[in-house]
Amino acid sequence: MHRCGPRRQARFDENAASMIFRAHAKGQIAWDGRVARCALGKAGIIAAADKREGDNRSPLGLWPIRHVLYRPDVYPHGPTTHLPAKPIAADDGWCDAPGDSAYNQPVKLPYPASAERLWRDDPVYDLVVVLGHNDDPPVPGLGSAIFLHLARDGYPGTEGCVALARDDVEALLAVAKPGDAVEIVA
Repeated sequence: MHRCGPRRQARFDENAASMIFRAHAKGQIAWDGRVARCALGKAGIIAAADKREGDNRSPLGLWPIRHVLYRPDVYPHGPTTHLPAKPIAADDGWCDAPGDSAYNQPVKLPYPASAERLWRDDPVYDLVVVLGHNDDPPVPGLGSAIFLHLARDGYPGTEGCVALARDDVEALLAVAKPGDAVEIVA
C-alpha cells in the first residue's frame, strides 16, 4: 500500500492503478502516449505534507480519481467516460473552511462556512475530475478541492488544481477508468 503525502493522507495502491495521468511541473500532462499542455498551481508545486489551504500550490503525489462532476446544460447526456459521473446543480459547493466538519467535501449552498461554488459563470468547472487529495479522511488545513478541470485561456496558474483544455479533459475522460490516478510530479 502506497501512502500519499503526509500521515493520514488518502491511501492509494499505485500498483492497482490501470493508468496514471502524469502532470509535470513544466506544464505538461502525459498519458497513454499522449502529451497535452496543463496548468498547475500559480505558486508552483509543493510536497503534499507541506500543502496548506489557500497556498495556490499543487500537491506532489499520486491522487486517485474519485469521480466526475459536469454541467448538465453543457453536457446534457453527460461526458463520455467509464468513471462515475454526476451533474452539478446550481446550489452545489465544496467546503474549503478548515474548521468546518464538511471540510474538503461537497456541500449545498448557501453554506454557513466558506465554500467554493461549483456552478460557475465561466467554463472552468464545466467538467471537474475530483481527485483523492486529503480526503481519506480530510485533515483540516492540508488543502481542499484539488481537481482536474478546464484551463482558462492562456493556461494561467490555478489555486492548486490541474487544468487542461476542454478537448484534452474530454480525451482523458474517454480513456479513464475507476482505479486510475493523476500524479503531480516535479
